[in-house]
Amino acid sequence: MGDGGSDTGEDPMLDSLICVAGSSIKRSGFIASHSSDERERRVIFVNAGGEELRRQGHSEIEVETDRFFQGGDVLRTDEEVADGGDLPSIYQSARCGNFCYEFRDLPPGDYSVDLHFAEIVYTNGPRGMRVFNVFIQDEKAVSELDVYSIVGANRALQVMNIPVSAGKDGVVSVNFQGVVGSPTVSGICIKQGAPELQLVSSGRDGKSLLCDNCFAPVKLTAAENKAARMSFTAKYEREIRELKAQCQMKQDECYEAWMSLTAANQELEKVRAELDVKFFQNFTLGQAMEKETEKMAKISSKYEHDRRLWVAAIDELERKMKAIKSEHSQLSFEAHQCANSIPGLNQMVTAVQSLVGQYDDLKMKFNEEQERRKKLYNQLLESKGNIRVFCRCRPLNMEEASSRPQTVVEFTDAKDGDVFEDASPVATSVLDGYNVCIFAYGQTGTGKTFTMEGTEQNRGVNYRTLELLFKIAEDRKKTISYDISVSVLEVYNEQVRDLLASSPPMVVRLEIKQVSEGVNHVPGVVDMKVENVDEVWNILQTGSNARAVGSNNVNGHSSRSHCMICTVVRAKNLVTGECTRSKLWLVDLAGSERLAKTDVQGERLKEAQSINKSLSALGDVISALATKSSHIPYRNSKLTHLLQDSLGGDSKTLMFVQISPSEHDLGETVSSLNFATRVRGVELGPAKKQSDTTEIQKLKLMLPFCLCQLKCKDDTIRKLEENVQVLEGKTKSKEQFSKSQQDKIIDLENQVELKAELCGHLEKRLSHVYEKMQRKEEACYSFQQKVISFIMKISELHNPISLSARSFEG
Repeated sequence: MGDGGSDTGEDPMLDSLICVAGSSIKRSGFIASHSSDERERRVIFVNAGGEELRRQGHSEIEVETDRFFQGGDVLRTDEEVADGGDLPSIYQSARCGNFCYEFRDLPPGDYSVDLHFAEIVYTNGPRGMRVFNVFIQDEKAVSELDVYSIVGANRALQVMNIPVSAGKDGVVSVNFQGVVGSPTVSGICIKQGAPELQLVSSGRDGKSLLCDNCFAPVKLTAAENKAARMSFTAKYEREIRELKAQCQMKQDECYEAWMSLTAANQELEKVRAELDVKFFQNFTLGQAMEKETEKMAKISSKYEHDRRLWVAAIDELERKMKAIKSEHSQLSFEAHQCANSIPGLNQMVTAVQSLVGQYDDLKMKFNEEQERRKKLYNQLLESKGNIRVFCRCRPLNMEEASSRPQTVVEFTDAKDGDVFEDASPVATSVLDGYNVCIFAYGQTGTGKTFTMEGTEQNRGVNYRTLELLFKIAEDRKKTISYDISVSVLEVYNEQVRDLLASSPPMVVRLEIKQVSEGVNHVPGVVDMKVENVDEVWNILQTGSNARAVGSNNVNGHSSRSHCMICTVVRAKNLVTGECTRSKLWLVDLAGSERLAKTDVQGERLKEAQSINKSLSALGDVISALATKSSHIPYRNSKLTHLLQDSLGGDSKTLMFVQISPSEHDLGETVSSLNFATRVRGVELGPAKKQSDTTEIQKLKLMLPFCLCQLKCKDDTIRKLEENVQVLEGKTKSKEQFSKSQQDKIIDLENQVELKAELCGHLEKRLSHVYEKMQRKEEACYSFQQKVISFIMKISELHNPISLSARSFEG
């Protein structure tokens, strides 16, 4: 490859990088040769990481797009690369990382390789960020190359004339391995033929020359040897004359530098003396400034202390004045009010008594009408039967629909809102003081949990019931106050579990205790007071997540327990004082299918047996209620024992029977409908309100205390009338005192103005002293700069003198 001159030089550092004899390093980019032989020698020229390039002119150059590589990434830059030669754009792209090049299908023979580099990433250094080796045909050609340390950033560098031979396979491989960082290359050029020899130096025997590329001895004839010696002799004599001239010049420069150093030393002594004087003056000024600063700090602190005292005194006086004015206005208002109210007091008392009588009459009529409406409403429900039964059929699921079974039930679509609309009258009776029980019955997979709980988008009976209770309670809040609390239980394997407990449900063992006849209670259960529907939803979700579930061949996510939500409503009529305490049970029963159909074993078999036992006990209770037996077997199961106060004659009950339309579930559907028929035939009789006797006892105890308080209030009113006259006298004295306080405030304001003027004078003096300090600091800084400049001049003079001394020693 041709180049328009070489700037390789004889640099030992660069020579140490070359591992193959005959190659060299050039600190510039590619320069095309005008020789046709050079163009013909060029076999492949690849633009690493870049596109195809073509240059027309006296020497046509074709650079191929990046290929023949394996691995690596592409780097590009838009910054200009210095000394880029005829093709600066090839140095604006590079291939980086773990990569190599394999040039195939080359004719066997000798070739030479040129490598082109430029550091376009670490443009700010430092050295040693990217050091790598280059192997050609698995032999190291370049060792620990650091482009930035040789030419810097965004500058071109070439490693030229690396000899290489292609074997019979016609492959030339170039591999790059990083020592520090990842290697890069901007271009690779392969030329045909070995690099030419350049004879530049003589051998030791004086009869041969050494090749400039490979340093191999080259034999010469006698005539050629003589001509070479004469050329070398003339060259050395010329260099000796040049060195003598340079030596004389250095001697003259050393003499001039010595004279300049002597003058500079004298001037430096003068500057040092002046600097000592200025330092002493600056030191004295600094001491004086410190004293002035201390004095000003004391004056400022004293002023600030006095100012705070005066401000605090003024604030205190203003506060007292405001309090006196407020008290004066209040006393005046009370005096005028008392004076104006006394003449028409008797008329007002008569009018109030008449209004109270009218109010009591209206209140009694309102209470009677409300009681009549509730009685008629409850009679309507009793006429329909205290135990109401709704049948709900689920649609076919995807698996059933795909097998196209025959449906055994005809039904119309209904949403949860429609279902709840029919059940809401029974549910809201709990606000009137009646115990209510709503439960869902049916086999696994018929939608019991969906009917009771629902989803966040389509709420079930549980959420809708409590939402309606809060809405009605809000409408009645002017006449009745409600206190609503919720607890969530489950009956699993005939054990009562608290689903809201912080500890695992199986750790705490809960038992059912009887508080009074027909009223049961579970000590230790978590009873959460709720204020809105959001709290209700969080509680219901917590209980649902803690519920025991399992899988069988009927349903993959089957509830294995009875989930029971107990809502306790405490109501107090603000008009009549009547207090009630009622319960609302929302029960999601476990599946009622037979054991043979579920085909379960082990723990699931035990669960199924416990479920069937509790459902059988529920059936026994329903049968006993239907036949009006004297003994109702509530205690045969934990489920019926908990529901004792909501399944008897004093309560209202509603049941959802869930069935499947599939013919595969025909037996279970018929069984569920038979159970529903038995429940529908139960006649419980009229329900009774559940009075809260604790509130009545509290009111009886409070009655004597209230009578005593009433007497005390009457005495207080008489004393207030006597104090009105006393306050009028005090008001006059307060007015006189406030006038005197206003005069004192005016005097204090005048004193504060004088103090402010004094502080203004002190601040002016402080600013004046500060300006003097700044001017002195600027003068000291200028002297320091002069000293630094003199020291730099002296160091510059010392350097040439030391260099000349070394040359004399040489």
